[in-house]
Amino acid sequence: MRRAVVEYRGWKEGYRCGYCASAQGKVSAGMWAHSMTVQDYQDLIDRGWRRSGKYVYKPIMNQTCCPQYTIRCQALRFQTSKSHKKVLKKMLKFISKGDVSKAVSEEEPMDSHVEDAVSCGFVHRSESHVSEAELTPLNEDHTDRVEKEDEDKGETKEEVNVKKAELASLQIPGDKDAAVPGEPSSSTKTVHASPKPGKGADLSKPPCRKAKDIRKERKLQKLLQNQRCTLEGSPLQAEHQALLLQNSKSTANQPKSIEDFIFVPLPDDAPHKLEVRVVRSSPPSSQFKATFQESYQVYKRYQMVIHKDPPDKPTINQFTRFLCDSPLEAENPPNGPDCGYGSFHQQYWLDGKIIAVGVIDILPYCVSSVYLYYDPDYSFLSLGVYSALREIAFTRQLHEKAPDLCFYYMGFYIHSCPKMRYKGQYRPSDLLCPETYVWTPIEQCLPLLELSKYSRFNQDAKAVDEDGIKELGRVRVLHKRTIMPYSVYKKRRKGPSDEASVQQYASLVGQTCSERMLLFRS
Repeated sequence: MRRAVVEYRGWKEGYRCGYCASAQGKVSAGMWAHSMTVQDYQDLIDRGWRRSGKYVYKPIMNQTCCPQYTIRCQALRFQTSKSHKKVLKKMLKFISKGDVSKAVSEEEPMDSHVEDAVSCGFVHRSESHVSEAELTPLNEDHTDRVEKEDEDKGETKEEVNVKKAELASLQIPGDKDAAVPGEPSSSTKTVHASPKPGKGADLSKPPCRKAKDIRKERKLQKLLQNQRCTLEGSPLQAEHQALLLQNSKSTANQPKSIEDFIFVPLPDDAPHKLEVRVVRSSPPSSQFKATFQESYQVYKRYQMVIHKDPPDKPTINQFTRFLCDSPLEAENPPNGPDCGYGSFHQQYWLDGKIIAVGVIDILPYCVSSVYLYYDPDYSFLSLGVYSALREIAFTRQLHEKAPDLCFYYMGFYIHSCPKMRYKGQYRPSDLLCPETYVWTPIEQCLPLLELSKYSRFNQDAKAVDEDGIKELGRVRVLHKRTIMPYSVYKKRRKGPSDEASVQQYASLVGQTCSERMLLFRS
């Protein structure tokens, strides 16, 4: 059984903020994650946590200078805005005709949470020096014997996770059978009777097709051969190609889907070729290893040109620790996406070279965007916007195989920092209430944030954190390679009490995660 193992580092107060430039305004809690299941991390980001490499942190929302609200886009219902369409068309013109826009690129700022986390060396000082042997639990029999020491005989099974029910209610609003844009509706087998003479077409036979439609389909088939997203170098599945064909046939009255803009037939003599590859970064796949140096050089140029880092700062060690290392365990369940769950790099290859890389986590309910870096020479393509749109399309693709996976998490929305409000333009989106951890449509949140940079979004005054800590003694601890409840560890512990620290940790991660994850104690 996979178990997350974490070392809680407590609160860090009074360090530099990358958003408002406050020298000592940032306040957050953090922990070093030696390993973590994708379900644990999914539950943590649904409580406002984020990761930077193996360091997992959570802003203390009512105290930090710039509250950071977790934001997610409902990918299945996503509709492109005018500005998004401009970016997609600009990329298409460049690939198909070689056109370079003369307009100044209005590149959206990148999420700087990586810089925030390392601004004062906090993450570097928080790295763990615990040996691998200390992190390996003894056999289950030994753990069972320790469990019996606990005087609390009334332990119940872990609380049932209700997220799936919540997700189901959000996927299809209103009528259960109503179709959601971007989501295929459930089909039923229909038997058509042959019509009587003069009563119309024979529905038992394939409909007649216009030559124009046939030509369009042939062009799209060529496109799918030349411009396809690959998972570890393998082409898209045939069923997804069929889905793209279906999505491409937009009716005159129906808004174009994001796929209609991305998967557009290209001329045979197109001057450029764009390919998107998804490679597992942790544990590193052979494809990831083969492209590591090229990817690092793109990151180094990006940091130097866009973020003005000195030439000696974007080191390989920094690149590896923050954008390649991950605590997430790779999982490949039969009912999951073909690439599996875990941490990946989504590489954008233009004419045989990497021009951009999106660092992403694929989790049970979402694709979570971690970071993006790109070759500054291609800034004119607005790669920040384009990559976000491709990641939304990728989420929709993964949903075909993993129905629960239907959201795109964009990191943090920071209303108090105007340059970080652009994430609210990806609609429909929700923000996470910092007190009750329920999702609220962003349209309902914005008026509250105009009044105060910190706000509780849940308007039910009686509502509380449903997964708040109720039994501290049930927190799971790893001590001397033995898994035990905190109630047993507390009796064995020598020295001053650590109950305040454990209480703080448990209240931030929630009862469910505190009983699944192992809190390391030396």
